[in-house]
Amino acid sequence: MIGRIFLGAVALAFFAFGGWSLSTPLQMASQLGVDVSGPNGAFEMRGIYGGVSLGAAALCLSGALLDRMVRPALWFLVTYMGGYCFARPVAWVMGGAPTSDFYTFIAFEAAVLLGAIGVLLARKGQ
Repeated sequence: MIGRIFLGAVALAFFAFGGWSLSTPLQMASQLGVDVSGPNGAFEMRGIYGGVSLGAAALCLSGALLDRMVRPALWFLVTYMGGYCFARPVAWVMGGAPTSDFYTFIAFEAAVLLGAIGVLLARKGQ
């Protein structure tokens, strides 16, 4: 049950971020201190941050609603957030620290990764 609640909460977060990124990508990037311009910049932001986040929301929601989708959704989160959690320190070493705004994203990524691992371990016997 906790896994399905966790996935529902993560789905809401991805849905909110994906919707924001899809509807106003240049404003979203600007508020985060990221310089993006032109039609290709907005197109890419909508695809990467909007579309991928909405796809992640759909997969997490399927895990929240369907027991057979809990494990695939959790493994997706381990892979996806694990990639971010691996890349953040590498980026820090290669290019310096991000602005303080990005610490929220880093905390979200780490919390979701640890949460997904925790739920997978708790469900191991199921």
